[in-house]
Amino acid sequence: MLIVMKVDATEREVADVVSVITELGYRPHPMPGAQRTAIGVTGNQGAVDASRFENMPGVAEAIRVSKPYKLTSLDLRPEKTVVRVGDAKIGGDELAIIAGPCAIESRAQTLAVAESVRRSGARFFRGGAYKPRTSPYSFQGLGEEGLKILAEVRDTYGFKIVTEAMDEHGLDVVERYADVIQLGARNMQNFSLLRHAGRARLPVLLKRGLAATLDEWLLAAEYIMAEGNYNVILCERGIRTFAQHTRNTLDLSAIPAVRRISHLPVIVDPSHGTGKNYMVTPLARAGVAVGADGLIVEVHDQPERALCDGAQALTLPQYEQLVNEVRAIHNAMSPAAVG
Repeated sequence: MLIVMKVDATEREVADVVSVITELGYRPHPMPGAQRTAIGVTGNQGAVDASRFENMPGVAEAIRVSKPYKLTSLDLRPEKTVVRVGDAKIGGDELAIIAGPCAIESRAQTLAVAESVRRSGARFFRGGAYKPRTSPYSFQGLGEEGLKILAEVRDTYGFKIVTEAMDEHGLDVVERYADVIQLGARNMQNFSLLRHAGRARLPVLLKRGLAATLDEWLLAAEYIMAEGNYNVILCERGIRTFAQHTRNTLDLSAIPAVRRISHLPVIVDPSHGTGKNYMVTPLARAGVAVGADGLIVEVHDQPERALCDGAQALTLPQYEQLVNEVRAIHNAMSPAAVG
């Protein structure tokens, strides 16, 4: 159920509704908007009696929700969510660019890439300290030592750090060093990890699973938000299909589809979405053109020597060209340019 407050509802009236929801044994999720506050109700096993709220001061209406997800829905929050990470943001009128190597391999490698990312004007730096690999014999990341290198990069260049957590213990460690916690495709339906991320103080970047429907993806985000963490960024990173010309099939139709039903920001990962260096820039351009709020791309100073996913990493000059092109597309699509 969603309880929509009147435009002129006071903070006390909102608090009173929240109090009643709690007394009934449910969990309230107040979402202030530009015009009014909506309060999501979760934790109910059956239908909630709408009449209990309809006559309360400040309440405009109580709406039953037929969708399996509530907190991620536009019904709860008609305004698009902007996830703020310090003085940077994902969503709104700014194109967020998250760039860096697939894995943190060494301090020298990381700083070389970071210098290029800094010149591009990107605000976010990505890099894996813990790597979920298909083969147990592949490079698994530097662990906490990699996180320390990422923290040095943040201190040196002022980036916001995005890095992956693979399990609950690792998430606690990542939270000490990062600014955004990434949950990868393989963990999209790791429900205990999703709940744990929902109790974290940092925003969560949630990648779509290898064969996940949009409903399953949004319900995974719902797990995080139901625990009280409303700062969730969705990431389309390609799904598994019969195609053999790419590593995955980047589902760009998911971007407008998600924006039609959810208020959460959604970004595109053209690196994992293709697995091919030469495809990354064209698909990044397309992702921005269909309305993505940002991109997450892999960059390496020497892709031929990369310990992880070198085939999809951009060289430093290729990355700088990508940034120039996608920003031109984004600027051309801005309301001022279109108007």
